[in-house]
Amino acid sequence: MPEHLSEYGSGWGAAISMMLFWLLLIAASVLLGKFIWSSSIFQVHEHEKTALDILKERYARGEIGRDEFTQKKRDLGG
Repeated sequence: MPEHLSEYGSGWGAAISMMLFWLLLIAASVLLGKFIWSSSIFQVHEHEKTALDILKERYARGEIGRDEFTQKKRDLGG
């Protein structure tokens, strides 16, 4: 086999190998970034509702009347 053909073939093999390497490196970086970003460390947690918040929501929806709301609010110390 002529010498220049073997060099040409190995050049393509190296180029394909390098492209695969970079594609795998980029894909791994993206997956790692998605994993880290979606972890609970970086997520902003919505504040937990207090009993008074729930009571106000029930009153706003009309589930309880004014008297019951006032009494329960007093019981909660709010």
